[in-house]
Amino acid sequence: MRPCDVTRRALVALALTVVCATCAAPLHAQSKLDRGVAPTPGPSPAIRVPVWTHAKLANGAELVVTPKHDLPLVSVSINFVGGSYAFEPAGKVGTAAFAAQMLSEGTAARTADQFSEAQQLLGTSINASVTGESGSIGFTALADKLGPALDLVAEMLLHPTFPTASLERIRGRTLVQLKQAKDQPNAIAANVFSRTVFGTEHPYGRVMTEATVQAVTRDDIVAFHATYFRPGRSVITVAGDVDPAAVKTLFERAFALWAAGGERPAWQYPPAPVAPATRIYLVDKPGAAQSVFAIGLPGPPRSTPDYFALQVMNTLLGGLFQSRLNHDIREVHGFSYGVNSSFGFGRGPGAFRAGGGVITAKTDSALIEFMMEFRGVQGGIPFTDDEIQQGKESLVQSLPKRFGSVNAVAGSVSSLFTQDLPQTYYRDYPANVRAVTREDLVRVAKKYIDLQHLDIVIVADRSAVEAPLAATGIAPIVLLDLEGRPVASGSAVPTGAGGR
Repeated sequence: MRPCDVTRRALVALALTVVCATCAAPLHAQSKLDRGVAPTPGPSPAIRVPVWTHAKLANGAELVVTPKHDLPLVSVSINFVGGSYAFEPAGKVGTAAFAAQMLSEGTAARTADQFSEAQQLLGTSINASVTGESGSIGFTALADKLGPALDLVAEMLLHPTFPTASLERIRGRTLVQLKQAKDQPNAIAANVFSRTVFGTEHPYGRVMTEATVQAVTRDDIVAFHATYFRPGRSVITVAGDVDPAAVKTLFERAFALWAAGGERPAWQYPPAPVAPATRIYLVDKPGAAQSVFAIGLPGPPRSTPDYFALQVMNTLLGGLFQSRLNHDIREVHGFSYGVNSSFGFGRGPGAFRAGGGVITAKTDSALIEFMMEFRGVQGGIPFTDDEIQQGKESLVQSLPKRFGSVNAVAGSVSSLFTQDLPQTYYRDYPANVRAVTREDLVRVAKKYIDLQHLDIVIVADRSAVEAPLAATGIAPIVLLDLEGRPVASGSAVPTGAGGR
Protein backbone atom coordinates (compact mmCIF):
# COMPACT_ATOMS: atom_id res chain seq x y z
CA MET A 1 0.00 0.00 0.00
CA ARG A 2 1.32 3.43 -0.90
CA PRO A 3 2.16 5.87 1.93
CA CYS A 4 -0.31 8.43 0.58
CA ASP A 5 -3.14 5.85 0.83
CA VAL A 6 -2.25 5.13 4.48
CA THR A 7 -2.33 8.84 5.27
CA ARG A 8 -5.67 9.34 3.53
CA ARG A 9 -7.29 6.42 5.42
CA ALA A 10 -5.98 7.71 8.72
CA LEU A 11 -7.51 11.14 8.12
CA VAL A 12 -10.87 9.65 7.17
CA ALA A 13 -10.87 7.51 10.33
CA LEU A 14 -10.07 10.53 12.48
CA ALA A 15 -12.89 12.56 10.90
CA LEU A 16 -15.41 9.75 11.49
CA THR A 17 -14.33 9.50 15.13
CA VAL A 18 -14.96 13.23 15.65
CA VAL A 19 -18.35 13.10 13.92
CA CYS A 20 -19.51 10.09 15.90
CA ALA A 21 -18.41 11.64 19.18
CA THR A 22 -20.33 14.79 18.34
CA CYS A 23 -23.46 12.86 17.38
CA ALA A 24 -23.30 10.83 20.61
CA ALA A 25 -23.17 13.93 22.80
CA PRO A 26 -26.50 14.95 24.37
CA LEU A 27 -28.24 17.85 22.67
CA HIS A 28 -28.33 19.89 25.89
CA ALA A 29 -24.58 19.52 26.17
CA GLN A 30 -24.06 21.07 22.73
CA SER A 31 -26.05 24.22 23.37
CA LYS A 32 -27.65 25.89 26.38
CA LEU A 33 -29.48 28.45 24.25
CA ASP A 34 -33.12 28.78 25.24
CA ARG A 35 -34.85 29.29 21.91
CA GLY A 36 -38.09 30.16 23.63
CA VAL A 37 -36.70 33.47 24.89
CA ALA A 38 -35.95 36.39 22.57
CA PRO A 39 -32.31 37.49 22.85
CA THR A 40 -31.64 40.81 24.54
CA PRO A 41 -30.67 43.50 22.01
CA GLY A 42 -27.10 44.69 22.25
CA PRO A 43 -26.11 48.34 22.52
CA SER A 44 -26.56 50.60 19.52
CA PRO A 45 -23.39 50.87 17.42
CA ALA A 46 -21.25 53.89 18.15
CA ILE A 47 -21.48 56.64 15.56
CA ARG A 48 -18.08 57.99 14.59
CA VAL A 49 -18.51 61.04 12.42
CA PRO A 50 -15.40 61.70 10.32
CA VAL A 51 -13.47 64.94 10.44
CA TRP A 52 -13.06 67.13 7.39
CA THR A 53 -11.27 70.28 6.30
CA HIS A 54 -12.91 73.13 4.41
CA ALA A 55 -11.14 75.52 2.06
CA LYS A 56 -11.71 77.56 -1.10
CA LEU A 57 -9.87 77.33 -4.37
CA ALA A 58 -8.64 80.48 -6.12
CA ASN A 59 -11.62 80.33 -8.51
CA GLY A 60 -14.15 80.26 -5.66
CA ALA A 61 -14.97 76.54 -5.61
CA GLU A 62 -15.36 75.09 -2.12
CA LEU A 63 -13.11 72.14 -1.28
CA VAL A 64 -14.02 69.70 1.50
CA VAL A 65 -11.53 66.91 2.27
CA THR A 66 -12.13 63.95 4.58
CA PRO A 67 -9.05 61.75 5.17
CA LYS A 68 -9.81 58.00 5.43
CA HIS A 69 -6.64 55.92 5.38
CA ASP A 70 -7.88 52.34 5.75
CA LEU A 71 -7.67 51.65 1.99
CA PRO A 72 -5.60 53.30 -0.79
CA LEU A 73 -8.75 54.69 -2.42
CA VAL A 74 -10.11 58.17 -2.99
CA SER A 75 -13.58 59.37 -3.98
CA VAL A 76 -14.02 62.75 -5.68
CA SER A 77 -17.27 64.53 -6.43
CA ILE A 78 -17.68 68.00 -7.88
CA ASN A 79 -21.18 68.92 -6.74
CA PHE A 80 -23.15 71.77 -8.28
CA VAL A 81 -25.82 73.55 -6.26
CA GLY A 82 -28.88 73.90 -8.47
CA GLY A 83 -29.97 71.80 -11.41
CA SER A 84 -32.33 71.56 -14.33
CA TYR A 85 -35.21 73.25 -12.50
CA ALA A 86 -33.26 76.50 -12.29
CA PHE A 87 -31.08 76.37 -15.42
CA GLU A 88 -32.99 74.43 -18.08
CA PRO A 89 -35.46 76.02 -20.53
CA ALA A 90 -39.02 75.00 -19.60
CA GLY A 91 -39.86 73.77 -23.10
CA LYS A 92 -36.62 71.84 -23.53
CA VAL A 93 -36.63 69.36 -20.66
CA GLY A 94 -33.70 67.05 -21.32
CA THR A 95 -31.09 69.72 -22.06
CA ALA A 96 -29.39 69.27 -18.69
CA ALA A 97 -29.30 65.49 -18.93
CA PHE A 98 -27.92 65.64 -22.48
CA ALA A 99 -25.21 68.11 -21.47
CA ALA A 100 -24.04 65.86 -18.64
CA GLN A 101 -23.99 62.76 -20.86
CA MET A 102 -22.09 64.53 -23.60
CA LEU A 103 -19.21 65.73 -21.42
CA SER A 104 -17.48 62.41 -22.08
CA GLU A 105 -18.34 62.29 -25.80
CA GLY A 106 -15.07 63.90 -26.83
CA THR A 107 -12.80 66.78 -25.90
CA ALA A 108 -10.48 69.09 -27.80
CA ALA A 109 -7.67 66.57 -27.23
CA ARG A 110 -9.45 63.19 -27.46
CA THR A 111 -12.29 61.40 -29.16
CA ALA A 112 -14.93 59.69 -27.05
CA ASP A 113 -13.18 56.33 -27.51
CA GLN A 114 -9.83 57.78 -26.52
CA PHE A 115 -11.35 59.41 -23.47
CA SER A 116 -12.92 56.10 -22.44
CA GLU A 117 -9.62 54.28 -22.92
CA ALA A 118 -7.81 56.85 -20.76
CA GLN A 119 -10.23 56.16 -17.92
CA GLN A 120 -9.75 52.41 -18.24
CA LEU A 121 -5.99 52.76 -18.07
CA LEU A 122 -6.41 54.61 -14.76
CA GLY A 123 -8.86 52.01 -13.45
CA THR A 124 -11.63 54.54 -12.98
CA SER A 125 -14.91 55.71 -14.49
CA ILE A 126 -15.94 59.37 -14.50
CA ASN A 127 -19.68 59.91 -14.14
CA ALA A 128 -21.63 63.10 -14.69
CA SER A 129 -25.29 63.89 -14.05
CA VAL A 130 -27.65 66.81 -13.59
CA THR A 131 -30.95 66.32 -11.77
CA GLY A 132 -33.66 68.77 -10.76
CA GLU A 133 -31.83 70.58 -7.99
CA SER A 134 -28.22 69.44 -8.24
CA GLY A 135 -25.49 68.09 -10.49
CA SER A 136 -22.23 66.24 -10.06
CA ILE A 137 -19.10 64.96 -11.77
CA GLY A 138 -17.31 62.25 -9.85
CA PHE A 139 -15.09 59.20 -9.78
CA THR A 140 -13.36 56.73 -7.48
CA ALA A 141 -9.71 55.82 -8.06
CA LEU A 142 -6.60 54.50 -6.42
CA ALA A 143 -4.92 57.22 -4.40
CA ASP A 144 -1.81 57.23 -6.59
CA LYS A 145 -3.96 57.86 -9.67
CA LEU A 146 -5.72 60.92 -8.26
CA GLY A 147 -3.65 63.48 -10.19
CA PRO A 148 -4.09 61.92 -13.68
CA ALA A 149 -7.79 61.33 -13.01
CA LEU A 150 -8.27 64.99 -12.05
CA ASP A 151 -6.61 66.00 -15.31
CA LEU A 152 -9.21 63.97 -17.22
CA VAL A 153 -12.06 65.59 -15.28
CA ALA A 154 -10.66 69.06 -16.00
CA GLU A 155 -10.37 68.16 -19.68
CA MET A 156 -13.99 67.01 -19.99
CA LEU A 157 -15.30 69.91 -17.91
CA LEU A 158 -13.40 72.69 -19.65
CA HIS A 159 -12.94 71.44 -23.22
CA PRO A 160 -15.89 69.29 -24.35
CA THR A 161 -16.70 69.32 -28.07
CA PHE A 162 -20.35 68.14 -27.98
CA PRO A 163 -20.27 66.33 -31.35
CA THR A 164 -23.51 66.54 -33.29
CA ALA A 165 -23.38 62.83 -34.11
CA SER A 166 -23.23 61.99 -30.40
CA LEU A 167 -26.17 64.27 -29.67
CA GLU A 168 -28.30 62.51 -32.27
CA ARG A 169 -27.33 59.09 -30.93
CA ILE A 170 -28.26 60.09 -27.38
CA ARG A 171 -31.47 61.74 -28.60
CA GLY A 172 -32.46 58.59 -30.48
CA ARG A 173 -31.76 56.39 -27.47
CA THR A 174 -33.77 58.71 -25.23
CA LEU A 175 -36.75 58.68 -27.60
CA VAL A 176 -36.74 54.89 -27.55
CA GLN A 177 -36.66 54.93 -23.74
CA LEU A 178 -39.59 57.35 -23.63
CA LYS A 179 -41.56 55.11 -25.96
CA GLN A 180 -40.80 52.09 -23.81
CA ALA A 181 -41.84 54.01 -20.69
CA LYS A 182 -45.36 54.30 -22.08
CA ASP A 183 -45.66 50.55 -21.55
CA GLN A 184 -44.37 50.72 -17.98
CA PRO A 185 -47.09 51.52 -15.42
CA ASN A 186 -44.56 52.65 -12.80
CA ALA A 187 -43.04 55.23 -15.16
CA ILE A 188 -46.50 56.38 -16.24
CA ALA A 189 -47.61 56.79 -12.62
CA ALA A 190 -44.50 58.81 -11.74
CA ASN A 191 -44.99 61.26 -14.61
CA VAL A 192 -48.73 61.63 -14.19
CA PHE A 193 -48.35 62.09 -10.43
CA SER A 194 -45.89 64.97 -10.94
CA ARG A 195 -48.24 66.62 -13.40
CA THR A 196 -51.40 66.23 -11.31
CA VAL A 197 -49.76 67.43 -8.10
CA PHE A 198 -47.81 70.39 -9.49
CA GLY A 199 -49.23 71.19 -12.93
CA THR A 200 -47.03 71.94 -15.93
CA GLU A 201 -46.18 75.52 -14.90
CA HIS A 202 -44.24 74.47 -11.81
CA PRO A 203 -40.70 73.07 -12.31
CA TYR A 204 -41.61 70.03 -10.20
CA GLY A 205 -44.37 69.20 -12.67
CA ARG A 206 -42.25 69.27 -15.83
CA VAL A 207 -41.32 65.93 -17.34
CA MET A 208 -39.30 64.88 -20.35
CA THR A 209 -41.40 64.11 -23.43
CA GLU A 210 -40.75 63.34 -27.09
CA ALA A 211 -41.54 66.97 -27.91
CA THR A 212 -39.08 68.45 -25.39
CA VAL A 213 -36.34 66.02 -26.45
CA GLN A 214 -36.82 66.86 -30.12
CA ALA A 215 -36.60 70.58 -29.30
CA VAL A 216 -33.09 70.39 -27.76
CA THR A 217 -30.34 71.67 -30.06
CA ARG A 218 -26.57 71.54 -29.83
CA ASP A 219 -26.56 75.30 -29.21
CA ASP A 220 -28.83 74.72 -26.19
CA ILE A 221 -26.35 72.23 -24.78
CA VAL A 222 -23.37 74.52 -25.35
CA ALA A 223 -25.21 77.38 -23.67
CA PHE A 224 -26.23 75.22 -20.71
CA HIS A 225 -22.65 74.04 -20.25
CA ALA A 226 -21.30 77.59 -20.27
CA THR A 227 -23.90 78.79 -17.78
CA TYR A 228 -24.19 75.85 -15.42
CA PHE A 229 -20.79 74.26 -14.79
CA ARG A 230 -19.24 77.17 -12.85
CA PRO A 231 -16.98 77.04 -9.79
CA GLY A 232 -19.01 79.61 -7.88
CA ARG A 233 -21.81 77.09 -7.33
CA SER A 234 -19.60 74.03 -6.84
CA VAL A 235 -18.67 72.08 -3.72
CA ILE A 236 -15.84 69.62 -4.30
CA THR A 237 -15.76 66.75 -1.81
CA VAL A 238 -12.80 64.40 -1.54
CA ALA A 239 -12.69 61.39 0.80
CA GLY A 240 -10.00 58.75 1.10
CA ASP A 241 -6.32 58.11 1.51
CA VAL A 242 -5.21 61.70 0.96
CA ASP A 243 -3.60 64.69 2.65
CA PRO A 244 -5.83 67.83 2.59
CA ALA A 245 -3.00 70.22 1.75
CA ALA A 246 -1.75 68.01 -1.08
CA VAL A 247 -5.29 67.68 -2.46
CA LYS A 248 -5.73 71.44 -2.55
CA THR A 249 -2.48 71.78 -4.50
CA LEU A 250 -3.63 69.12 -7.00
CA PHE A 251 -6.98 70.85 -7.59
CA GLU A 252 -5.47 74.30 -7.96
CA ARG A 253 -3.16 72.92 -10.64
CA ALA A 254 -5.71 70.76 -12.48
CA PHE A 255 -8.41 73.47 -12.55
CA ALA A 256 -6.23 76.54 -12.98
CA LEU A 257 -8.09 77.43 -16.20
CA TRP A 258 -11.56 77.06 -14.66
CA ALA A 259 -12.49 80.74 -14.56
CA ALA A 260 -14.25 82.13 -11.50
CA GLY A 261 -17.98 82.85 -11.67
CA GLY A 262 -21.41 81.39 -11.14
CA GLU A 263 -23.96 82.06 -8.43
CA ARG A 264 -26.16 79.68 -6.49
CA PRO A 265 -29.88 79.77 -7.29
CA ALA A 266 -32.21 81.69 -5.01
CA TRP A 267 -34.67 78.76 -4.82
CA GLN A 268 -37.63 81.02 -5.46
CA TYR A 269 -40.15 78.48 -6.66
CA PRO A 270 -43.68 79.49 -7.56
CA PRO A 271 -46.28 78.23 -5.10
CA ALA A 272 -47.70 74.78 -5.77
CA PRO A 273 -51.18 74.85 -7.31
CA VAL A 274 -54.07 74.94 -4.87
CA ALA A 275 -55.13 71.33 -4.42
CA PRO A 276 -58.76 70.54 -5.26
CA ALA A 277 -60.81 68.10 -3.21
CA THR A 278 -59.49 64.54 -3.21
CA ARG A 279 -59.85 62.84 -6.59
CA ILE A 280 -58.97 59.52 -8.13
CA TYR A 281 -57.04 60.08 -11.37
CA LEU A 282 -57.42 56.87 -13.36
CA VAL A 283 -55.04 56.22 -16.25
CA ASP A 284 -56.27 53.41 -18.46
CA LYS A 285 -53.65 50.76 -19.29
CA PRO A 286 -55.59 47.91 -20.92
CA GLY A 287 -54.29 44.51 -19.92
CA ALA A 288 -52.05 45.86 -17.17
CA ALA A 289 -50.82 43.04 -14.94
CA GLN A 290 -51.38 45.13 -11.81
CA SER A 291 -52.57 48.53 -10.64
CA VAL A 292 -49.89 51.07 -9.74
CA PHE A 293 -50.76 53.63 -7.05
CA ALA A 294 -49.21 57.07 -6.51
CA ILE A 295 -51.07 58.97 -3.78
CA GLY A 296 -49.98 62.32 -2.41
CA LEU A 297 -49.84 66.09 -2.47
CA PRO A 298 -47.25 68.91 -2.23
CA GLY A 299 -45.19 68.68 0.94
CA PRO A 300 -42.73 70.80 2.92
CA PRO A 301 -39.20 71.80 1.83
CA ARG A 302 -36.12 70.21 3.38
CA SER A 303 -35.72 73.28 5.57
CA THR A 304 -38.95 72.62 7.49
CA PRO A 305 -38.56 72.54 11.29
CA ASP A 306 -40.77 69.44 11.19
CA TYR A 307 -38.12 67.44 9.31
CA PHE A 308 -37.22 64.99 12.07
CA ALA A 309 -40.83 64.44 13.15
CA LEU A 310 -41.74 63.74 9.52
CA GLN A 311 -38.82 61.34 9.15
CA VAL A 312 -39.94 59.28 12.12
CA MET A 313 -43.63 59.41 11.20
CA ASN A 314 -42.97 58.36 7.60
CA THR A 315 -40.64 55.58 8.73
CA LEU A 316 -43.53 54.12 10.70
CA LEU A 317 -46.10 54.75 7.97
CA GLY A 318 -44.25 53.47 4.90
CA GLY A 319 -40.49 53.73 5.25
CA LEU A 320 -39.67 50.38 6.82
CA PHE A 321 -40.40 46.93 5.40
CA GLN A 322 -42.47 46.30 8.55
CA SER A 323 -44.13 49.73 8.30
CA ARG A 324 -47.88 50.06 8.73
CA LEU A 325 -48.63 50.32 5.01
CA ASN A 326 -46.47 47.41 3.93
CA HIS A 327 -47.49 45.21 6.85
CA ASP A 328 -51.19 45.79 6.20
CA ILE A 329 -51.34 45.69 2.40
CA ARG A 330 -48.62 43.09 1.77
CA GLU A 331 -48.36 40.91 4.87
CA VAL A 332 -51.92 40.91 6.22
CA HIS A 333 -53.93 41.08 2.99
CA GLY A 334 -51.51 39.92 0.32
CA PHE A 335 -52.58 42.64 -2.11
CA SER A 336 -49.05 43.62 -3.13
CA TYR A 337 -45.39 42.64 -3.19
CA GLY A 338 -44.63 45.92 -1.47
CA VAL A 339 -45.89 49.47 -0.89
CA ASN A 340 -44.20 52.45 0.73
CA SER A 341 -44.31 56.18 1.36
CA SER A 342 -41.85 59.07 1.29
CA PHE A 343 -41.41 62.85 1.42
CA GLY A 344 -39.51 64.53 -1.42
CA PHE A 345 -37.89 67.17 0.83
CA GLY A 346 -36.65 69.38 -2.00
CA ARG A 347 -35.67 73.02 -1.82
CA GLY A 348 -39.29 73.65 -2.69
CA PRO A 349 -42.51 71.77 -1.81
CA GLY A 350 -41.25 68.21 -2.37
CA ALA A 351 -44.26 65.93 -2.56
CA PHE A 352 -45.52 63.38 -0.07
CA ARG A 353 -46.11 60.19 -2.01
CA ALA A 354 -47.38 56.74 -1.06
CA GLY A 355 -47.98 53.83 -3.37
CA GLY A 356 -46.82 50.70 -5.12
CA GLY A 357 -48.11 47.90 -7.32
CA VAL A 358 -51.32 46.12 -6.30
CA ILE A 359 -53.20 43.07 -7.61
CA THR A 360 -55.76 44.33 -10.12
CA ALA A 361 -58.68 42.53 -8.49
CA LYS A 362 -57.87 44.17 -5.15
CA THR A 363 -57.43 47.75 -6.38
CA ASP A 364 -60.48 49.04 -4.53
CA SER A 365 -59.66 47.12 -1.35
CA ALA A 366 -56.07 48.40 -1.39
CA LEU A 367 -57.25 52.00 -1.72
CA ILE A 368 -59.49 51.53 1.31
CA GLU A 369 -56.49 50.22 3.26
CA PHE A 370 -54.29 53.15 2.19
CA MET A 371 -56.89 55.62 3.44
CA MET A 372 -57.33 53.67 6.68
CA GLU A 373 -53.58 53.78 7.38
CA PHE A 374 -53.43 57.51 6.64
CA ARG A 375 -56.18 58.06 9.20
CA GLY A 376 -54.39 55.72 11.57
CA VAL A 377 -51.21 57.80 11.81
CA GLN A 378 -53.36 60.86 12.38
CA GLY A 379 -54.54 59.34 15.64
CA GLY A 380 -57.04 56.74 14.52
CA ILE A 381 -54.64 53.92 15.40
CA PRO A 382 -52.38 55.20 18.21
CA PHE A 383 -48.63 54.62 17.92
CA THR A 384 -47.28 52.12 20.46
CA ASP A 385 -44.12 52.67 22.47
CA ASP A 386 -42.43 49.69 20.79
CA GLU A 387 -43.39 50.96 17.35
CA ILE A 388 -41.99 54.43 17.98
CA GLN A 389 -38.80 53.00 19.49
CA GLN A 390 -38.28 50.71 16.50
CA GLY A 391 -38.78 53.57 14.03
CA LYS A 392 -36.37 55.87 15.82
CA GLU A 393 -33.66 53.23 16.23
CA SER A 394 -33.90 52.22 12.57
CA LEU A 395 -33.07 55.81 11.63
CA VAL A 396 -30.30 56.24 14.19
CA GLN A 397 -28.68 52.89 13.42
CA SER A 398 -28.63 53.66 9.71
CA LEU A 399 -26.08 56.43 10.34
CA PRO A 400 -22.91 54.28 10.46
CA LYS A 401 -23.39 53.05 6.89
CA ARG A 402 -23.21 56.67 5.72
CA PHE A 403 -19.52 56.57 6.59
CA GLY A 404 -18.67 53.00 5.64
CA SER A 405 -16.84 53.67 2.35
CA VAL A 406 -15.06 56.54 0.65
CA ASN A 407 -18.06 57.05 -1.63
CA ALA A 408 -20.48 57.08 1.29
CA VAL A 409 -18.32 59.52 3.23
CA ALA A 410 -18.00 61.88 0.27
CA GLY A 411 -21.74 61.82 -0.34
CA SER A 412 -22.68 62.33 3.30
CA VAL A 413 -20.26 65.18 3.86
CA SER A 414 -21.13 66.92 0.59
CA SER A 415 -24.82 67.00 1.56
CA LEU A 416 -23.99 69.26 4.50
CA PHE A 417 -22.56 71.91 2.18
CA THR A 418 -24.93 71.55 -0.76
CA GLN A 419 -28.08 71.54 1.40
CA ASP A 420 -26.94 74.22 3.87
CA LEU A 421 -27.10 71.88 6.86
CA PRO A 422 -25.29 72.64 10.14
CA GLN A 423 -21.81 71.19 10.52
CA THR A 424 -23.01 69.32 13.61
CA TYR A 425 -25.89 67.68 11.73
CA TYR A 426 -24.66 64.07 12.02
CA ARG A 427 -23.43 64.48 15.58
CA ASP A 428 -26.83 65.86 16.62
CA TYR A 429 -28.90 63.47 14.48
CA PRO A 430 -29.57 60.77 17.14
CA ALA A 431 -30.70 63.33 19.72
CA ASN A 432 -32.95 65.09 17.21
CA VAL A 433 -34.60 61.82 16.19
CA ARG A 434 -35.06 60.62 19.76
CA ALA A 435 -36.55 63.97 20.80
CA VAL A 436 -39.60 63.39 18.56
CA THR A 437 -42.71 62.72 20.65
CA ARG A 438 -45.88 60.77 19.99
CA GLU A 439 -47.73 64.07 19.83
CA ASP A 440 -45.29 65.32 17.17
CA LEU A 441 -46.03 62.28 15.01
CA VAL A 442 -49.78 62.81 15.07
CA ARG A 443 -49.41 66.55 14.56
CA VAL A 444 -47.27 66.30 11.40
CA ALA A 445 -49.41 63.49 9.99
CA LYS A 446 -52.47 65.71 10.27
CA LYS A 447 -50.62 68.74 8.91
CA TYR A 448 -48.94 67.20 5.87
CA ILE A 449 -51.25 64.33 4.85
CA ASP A 450 -54.42 66.22 4.02
CA LEU A 451 -57.04 63.55 3.42
CA GLN A 452 -59.41 66.11 1.91
CA HIS A 453 -56.97 67.16 -0.83
CA LEU A 454 -55.14 64.05 -2.02
CA ASP A 455 -54.25 63.28 -5.62
CA ILE A 456 -54.81 59.55 -6.04
CA VAL A 457 -53.18 58.43 -9.31
CA ILE A 458 -53.91 54.84 -10.35
CA VAL A 459 -52.56 53.32 -13.55
CA ALA A 460 -54.63 50.23 -14.26
CA ASP A 461 -56.93 48.35 -16.60
CA ARG A 462 -59.93 50.67 -16.47
CA SER A 463 -62.42 47.99 -17.44
CA ALA A 464 -61.46 45.95 -14.37
CA VAL A 465 -61.14 48.64 -11.70
CA GLU A 466 -63.33 51.65 -12.48
CA ALA A 467 -66.63 50.32 -11.13
CA PRO A 468 -65.15 48.91 -7.90
CA LEU A 469 -63.23 52.16 -7.28
CA ALA A 470 -66.39 54.21 -7.78
CA ALA A 471 -68.23 51.93 -5.34
CA THR A 472 -65.79 52.81 -2.55
CA GLY A 473 -67.18 56.35 -2.52
CA ILE A 474 -63.73 57.66 -1.54
CA ALA A 475 -63.54 60.26 -4.31
CA PRO A 476 -64.82 61.06 -7.81
CA ILE A 477 -62.93 59.49 -10.69
CA VAL A 478 -61.20 61.59 -13.35
CA LEU A 479 -59.86 59.88 -16.47
CA LEU A 480 -56.40 60.89 -17.73
CA ASP A 481 -54.31 59.74 -20.67
CA LEU A 482 -50.77 58.36 -20.42
CA GLU A 483 -49.32 61.88 -20.16
CA GLY A 484 -51.75 63.07 -17.50
CA ARG A 485 -54.11 64.99 -19.79
CA PRO A 486 -57.88 64.88 -19.22
CA VAL A 487 -59.88 62.39 -21.25
CA ALA A 488 -63.41 63.49 -22.08
CA SER A 489 -65.70 60.54 -21.48
CA GLY A 490 -68.59 61.67 -19.39
CA SER A 491 -66.61 61.47 -16.12
CA ALA A 492 -65.71 64.55 -14.10
CA VAL A 493 -63.09 66.44 -16.09
CA PRO A 494 -60.43 68.45 -14.21
CA THR A 495 -59.79 72.04 -15.05
CA GLY A 496 -56.39 73.37 -16.03
CA ALA A 497 -53.21 71.55 -16.95
CA GLY A 498 -52.61 68.12 -15.53
CA GLY A 499 -55.77 67.83 -13.47
CA ARG A 500 -55.55 71.29 -11.96
